[in-house]
Amino acid sequence: MTLNNEESEDMFYNALCNAVGTGYMMGYGLMLEINDNHYSVVKESLAKKGQEHPCYEDIAMERLRMGYGLTMVDDEEGEYTRTITIKDVHERVSKMPEQHLADMIGGTDDVITADVLIQTVFFEDIIFG
Repeated sequence: MTLNNEESEDMFYNALCNAVGTGYMMGYGLMLEINDNHYSVVKESLAKKGQEHPCYEDIAMERLRMGYGLTMVDDEEGEYTRTITIKDVHERVSKMPEQHLADMIGGTDDVITADVLIQTVFFEDIIFG
């Protein structure tokens, strides 16, 4: 299935809210890292767009849209630390397993769907769970 960039970004944002924002991915020893060096620049960019109080996921997505990477850190062994770009989101969301993609498109997604999407984008495979 082919998705346009906006659809891929929307699905990735939703997955961030469901799997990362809820702490679900921390069960794997993974944590999304947002580099403090760019935080103020990203927050200012969102403020110019009318988002005065952005949530964590808004900051993460804006970082990607501004050309910065987003890093998933493996706190346990470091083996699975990965950094992605917006291009990775655009190219990989549609590569998640078909049933999960259908759930995401149909609005019947859950934390498992989000987990699968996040792993697909960061690792290009389902490694955990």
